[in-house]
Amino acid sequence: MELSVEISFYPLQDEYKRPILALIDELAREPGLEVIPNRMSTQLFGDYDLLMAALTRLMKRSFELHGTAVFVAKFINSDRRPRG
Repeated sequence: MELSVEISFYPLQDEYKRPILALIDELAREPGLEVIPNRMSTQLFGDYDLLMAALTRLMKRSFELHGTAVFVAKFINSDRRPRG
């Protein structure tokens, strides 16, 4: 099953940009995922199991590295990639 996710990450610290950019870079290195960042959120596309496993692992790592943070996400169980 294909999955589309729109996610925003808000580290609750003064230096918030670096952790956000690091998470986007880590997501972009995940095999089988397409990552489209923009100024308000990041869109993720790929196989459900791959995408959820990557999010689980990387969200936990973000909490461990950066402390308290907020993740906001929308999940759609289909491929909603922008077509251009």
